[in-house]
Amino acid sequence: MEGKEEDVRVGANRYGERQPIGTSAQVQDAKDYREPPSAPIFEPGELSSWSFYRAGIAEFVATFLFLYITVLTVMGVAKSNSKCSTVGIQGIAWAFGGMIFALVYCTAGISGGHINPAVTFGLFLARKLSLTRAIFYIIMQCLGAICGAGVVKGFQPNVYERVGGGANSVQTGYTRKAGLGAEIIGTFVLVYTVFSATDAKRNARDSHVPILAPLPIGFAVFLVHLATIPVTGTGINPARSLGAAIVYNNDSIWDEHWIFWVGPFIGAALAALYHQVVIRAIPFSSK
Repeated sequence: MEGKEEDVRVGANRYGERQPIGTSAQVQDAKDYREPPSAPIFEPGELSSWSFYRAGIAEFVATFLFLYITVLTVMGVAKSNSKCSTVGIQGIAWAFGGMIFALVYCTAGISGGHINPAVTFGLFLARKLSLTRAIFYIIMQCLGAICGAGVVKGFQPNVYERVGGGANSVQTGYTRKAGLGAEIIGTFVLVYTVFSATDAKRNARDSHVPILAPLPIGFAVFLVHLATIPVTGTGINPARSLGAAIVYNNDSIWDEHWIFWVGPFIGAALAALYHQVVIRAIPFSSK
């Protein structure tokens, strides 16, 4: 009997408790990850590094390809007399979300796969990159977007002008306040997803997270487009809105263009604040 009791006792204690999940996983005494150090505000040394310029080129090319595919998709839907013969709003949403998924996967290891000034701005506020790099990325993203939209117009200039060139504007039946709100919330969804999918703690605890990160980011873009295409055509990316606006160059588009910068930047700032302060409580964590 004593031997059996010993087997039961050892068996009951042979395995430790299961890995805590949810809230309890966030309060373990021993950290299972290493918090990356905050990036400096200014890092002049980056300007002499080839990797800095390589990352900027990657952002340029990615945003170029993003505008090329997505604007062509929008034009294909807009120029058709019968929506049944096109991919429709769902297809446009898939084009945007699918391209983000593919391009983030391709460029994440080079530049971080931002492809969006709002994402860059949010990560800068969280001290994930320097101001030097953030400004450079935003410039390259905008240039890539302009070139991407320009190539599309070069292929079909008449159709491009006739259907609006994929430029963002507040749609009929909605106010500018509604458009601004849609851009703020839509960008919040996107940037919050970026923070969650690239979280250092989750990456350490769940080894599959870094591999799957592009998928939820692309899916977030897809869902936001489904919701807000009828409102603003969906910006949530100032470079995408700027590229189409410059190439299309219509006064009515410029009158509302500020919405597609102010909204995404506010949404990105709120997402950064929410994730860093509320979810991760980084300002309150012990040093």
